[in-house]
Amino acid sequence: MDLLLLEKALLALFFAATVAVAISRLRRKRFKLPPGPIPVPVFGNWLQVGDNLNHRVLAKLAKKYGDIFVLRMGQQNLVIVSSPELAKEVLKTQGVEFGSRTRSVVFDIFSGDGQDMTFAAYGDHWRKMRRIMTVPFFTSKVVPQYSRSWEEEAASMVEEFRKNPQASTNGIGVRIRLQLLMHNNIYRIMFDKTFEGENDPLFVNLHDLNIKRAVLAHSLAYNYGDFIPIFRPFLRGYLNICKETNEKRLQVFDFFIQERKNVIASSTIKRRDNQGLRFPGIDHILEAQEKGEINEENVRYIVENVNIGGIDTVTRSLEWAIAELANNPEVQKKLQLELDTVLERGLQITEPDTHKLPYLLAVIKETLRLRMALPLLVPHMNINDAKLDGYDIPAESRISVNAWWLANNPAHWKDPEQFRPDRFLEEESHVQVNGNDFRYIPFGVGRRSCPGIVMALPIFCITLGRLVQNFDILVPPGQSEIDTAERAGQFSLHILKPYKVVFKPRSI
Repeated sequence: MDLLLLEKALLALFFAATVAVAISRLRRKRFKLPPGPIPVPVFGNWLQVGDNLNHRVLAKLAKKYGDIFVLRMGQQNLVIVSSPELAKEVLKTQGVEFGSRTRSVVFDIFSGDGQDMTFAAYGDHWRKMRRIMTVPFFTSKVVPQYSRSWEEEAASMVEEFRKNPQASTNGIGVRIRLQLLMHNNIYRIMFDKTFEGENDPLFVNLHDLNIKRAVLAHSLAYNYGDFIPIFRPFLRGYLNICKETNEKRLQVFDFFIQERKNVIASSTIKRRDNQGLRFPGIDHILEAQEKGEINEENVRYIVENVNIGGIDTVTRSLEWAIAELANNPEVQKKLQLELDTVLERGLQITEPDTHKLPYLLAVIKETLRLRMALPLLVPHMNINDAKLDGYDIPAESRISVNAWWLANNPAHWKDPEQFRPDRFLEEESHVQVNGNDFRYIPFGVGRRSCPGIVMALPIFCITLGRLVQNFDILVPPGQSEIDTAERAGQFSLHILKPYKVVFKPRSI
């Protein structure tokens, strides 16, 4: 009986959706849309192309339909841009028109309905949040203020690996240790706090919640709720888990925020006393709250943005880089030679050194090219009807720039499938990570680009440089190479399986 009722309910929903689509089509403007597969009623192209629209799938579709094409995913238009020229149009030339963010049933939960910066609609709120976050986190002053602490964290990890007998023999996993390193780097900047180690209960709790959040947010299981809103009631259980996870994470953030408030209240030193003292970023955020510029929820979601944007992407990129160096020993030897030659014998790399190590930067550039942490960037949206390459883009379309394909298209790159850092010292020597060439935009470009590049690059350089200086990074005994099979989420990319790697100490 229950199955019969469910069947009738689904049929009723399908009928209602079909009628709604038919009515909306009668009322809809006539658009000259980009090319793409022919959609069917209600489901659009969803049944044809499926859920897993990762960077490689979209690259194949671009070969068939062109540099701009549209997929009708249920009731949502998904426009894919796959050329440098059109990427520039979306991200820079028409950056205002395409500067907003799409709504998502899950990301609405994890952003407090856009109370953060990353997923906020383009407008006054986003500008205010970006301005408030820039001073403590995204200016060039952050590097000299915190580079010493980044060096300390890298040194601590190197020392742990040296003392671990498994590291130099059978190999050890690196993912959790890299996550600890990045948590400490970011929480020093935010709260002037660090975690005691991988077994610190606070770190374990936060780490587990961050992993759960990432799995929930980047899963493909909830797409039908975004594509066909009438089906959202079937997502109730999934969304409740998201809400519960989000609330638990916010409670952890509240603990750190309140702890810092207590320090401020008991301190005799004013936050802006001009005595050259360094204060954590949250002080600036709380000061903005005191002035009435933002509210308490904004403060919590600023911490959420820095927590995810600052930790997750750099951790994944470091994990990719270590795997690629283990699989490409000739690249690793060349990098060690540069470090040994440029730096005095026995001296560990520091942030100022990174500017005179071109091959180290080339290795990092190549990692970000081949293994881009956000291969589709973060999706954009146009609030109003717009034009792109002569086509009509209906209002509230989701615009995804396939940044990975821009950087791996053989029409624009020599042997793109190869891990070859030398390309950035040879034929691509002019290409920088800041988006001066739209074939290579790992941090995005324009108004909605990733401002965390200020911190990400020096942390990446220092950490990877210390590891390569102190160890030969090797594939474990019995393996021919590290498995670098990919796992893509909504718009993220990471290594499918956590791996082990050998860190054989070098004499320096």
